[in-house]
Amino acid sequence: MTLQELQTQVVQTRRDILRMVHAVNSGHPGGSLGCVEYFTALYGQVMNYSTNFTMNGEHEDLFFLSNGHISPVLYSTLARSGFFPVEELKTFRKLNSRLQGHPTTHDGLPGIRVASGSLGQGLSVAIGAAQAKKLNNDKNLVFTLHGDGELQEGQIWEAFMYAAGKKVDNLIATIDYNGRQIDGDTDDVLPLGDLKAKLEAFGWLVIEEKKGNDLESVIASLENAKSKTGQGQPIVILLYTEMGNGVDYMMGTHAWHGKAPNDEQLNEALTQNPVTILTDY
Repeated sequence: MTLQELQTQVVQTRRDILRMVHAVNSGHPGGSLGCVEYFTALYGQVMNYSTNFTMNGEHEDLFFLSNGHISPVLYSTLARSGFFPVEELKTFRKLNSRLQGHPTTHDGLPGIRVASGSLGQGLSVAIGAAQAKKLNNDKNLVFTLHGDGELQEGQIWEAFMYAAGKKVDNLIATIDYNGRQIDGDTDDVLPLGDLKAKLEAFGWLVIEEKKGNDLESVIASLENAKSKTGQGQPIVILLYTEMGNGVDYMMGTHAWHGKAPNDEQLNEALTQNPVTILTDY
């Protein structure tokens, strides 16, 4: 995809997210909107994958979403990338849908390899997948995404320690570093301190991406991370994003972490994100 096509995809994904959560008056638009550029870069430019989906994912790059509550951005990205029909997005969070509020595996939705939403667990899963690739002489990579509030869980720090200790260097983790979580700013709920220094002390190679909502910059950081794999260290990107990015009244606050817009708010948000090439479902 060209950069212009990717930029169009960013806007379309934003529209998908807003319309999905509005339709059922539930879901998590804030973090989803903040990570649109990351997902567009990952699936549109950086990751090597097949839409002929298998759970094993042999000889292709894998992605695991740990902060599963931002499922709207993942579902939109998967649908727009060809994993399942875009029309299925209208079933989000409805009874018997494959698109549950947090990703699940029992209905066989293409692109989903692990049920997620219980925060702190995704890195452990990704490490296991990365080690399996090494054992199988599979040279492809494993990517994973986490929320910064998720780092208040204990298991994830055990995983950080393990990955560095075992030199899992075919793994690229990204932390959505927006500084907000469901109950407020992370600094108010439980401060993370000097996160870069902590992760480096745990033995990870840290890449800071200060422009996490700039598509070109995010692509460059992901490509940079790829170039540093296979050198004995797991890699983590600190992706500084804005929760609710692209919708002015959702930005600068944690209030839209898990709240859907009403009819008037939806129309205002869609007006701020017009798209003319792709189409709504």
